[in-house]
Amino acid sequence: MLGPKVSFKKAKLPSKKKLIGKYCFLEPINVQKHSKDLFNNFLKDKKNIIWTYLPYGPFKTYVSFKKWLKSSCLKKDPFFYAIYSKKYKQYCGMASYLRITPEYGVIEVGHINYSPILQNTTAGTETMYLMMKNAFEILGNRRYEWKCNTLNTPSKNAAKRLGFKFEGVFRQMVITKGRNRDNAWFSIIDKEWKKLKKGYLNFLKSSNFDKSCKQFRKLKLH
Repeated sequence: MLGPKVSFKKAKLPSKKKLIGKYCFLEPINVQKHSKDLFNNFLKDKKNIIWTYLPYGPFKTYVSFKKWLKSSCLKKDPFFYAIYSKKYKQYCGMASYLRITPEYGVIEVGHINYSPILQNTTAGTETMYLMMKNAFEILGNRRYEWKCNTLNTPSKNAAKRLGFKFEGVFRQMVITKGRNRDNAWFSIIDKEWKKLKKGYLNFLKSSNFDKSCKQFRKLKLH
């Protein structure tokens, strides 16, 4: 018994085009343009919590951070974005597409690193919506993935809030910073996107926020 036949040619690769929303926009990483803002805003996390589950960082100096951006964040895969908050008028976070497999229409979102001023904000939620919309509607993917350390409870909760479905745990998948990492896997597939998009758009309506950008209704996707 085999699965149903699929009429699918190939997804597109991420491009240099900006992803623009009401509260933020995303630009492919430009070291000269983005590095200073990003470094200074990441420093606002005094306890370096944002780096705990990432395979790199924290960076003690601007020089080391800039060097890492040049060596690791200018590739086609992972494809990194800098996140600009219109409220703060600064670049204050990063995210990427990775494990990009256009022949199957599969792409993952990851390397998500929000500085303290981007965490728990409308711009932070909109960032994930913009990347998801781009993955399905512009690039034409069939499957959108999220994986994280299974010990990373905030990341697992974020995936569920954003509409991802839990698929299971890959045990002893990698070694990160000298420690074992079991990966929890989540996904959204193309046929689920239409309903999820409606929920995001209802949440992101201007009428859902007061003058200080405080929400009246929480994001509802299920």
